[in-house]
Amino acid sequence: MEDRILRHFSESARLKLDAADALAPPIARAVDALVQCLLADGKVLACGNGGSAADAQHFASELVNRFEHDRPGLAAIALTTDTSILTSVANDDRYANVFARQTLALGHEGDVLLAISTSGNSESVLRAVDAAHERRMRTIALTGRDGGRLAEQMGEDDILICVPADSTARIQEVHLLTIHCLCDGIDNLLLGVD
Repeated sequence: MEDRILRHFSESARLKLDAADALAPPIARAVDALVQCLLADGKVLACGNGGSAADAQHFASELVNRFEHDRPGLAAIALTTDTSILTSVANDDRYANVFARQTLALGHEGDVLLAISTSGNSESVLRAVDAAHERRMRTIALTGRDGGRLAEQMGEDDILICVPADSTARIQEVHLLTIHCLCDGIDNLLLGVD
């Protein structure tokens, strides 16, 4: 069992190091897009399913509360948390529209959608991206594998951060590191923290 656990640690560390050079440029562009949005009094909407829902909530909480330094709260909403909205849309319409309906209702031009899907093929996330484009919002997509249909949906101003791995667990581990890089970058640009 200990060897199995050590293998997980080794695989996770190796992927992060191997992917760093490829992922640093789109992550840096995403930080710039998020800071531009927030400085213009925009907000960030975040969505995903399962573990990606937890990542969306984690990201929103770091912005609204704090990351590693005290600062005023930043406008972010996880579209995964309001059970009344989620269940009413899923019941009255269909689950695939749970994030799109919220994006259309809450999103405005200049806002950013953080769309998270390890496979890039989650229908509810894909529809949220369509809704964001309808609202003239930029999208930052966190995905893996080959990016799936999400990669094909990216517009000219959108940013794709695609983890080059097949394992959902490894992709999610890099997504968490990416979220922390985004939060750190935002604090660095807004607060000048080093």
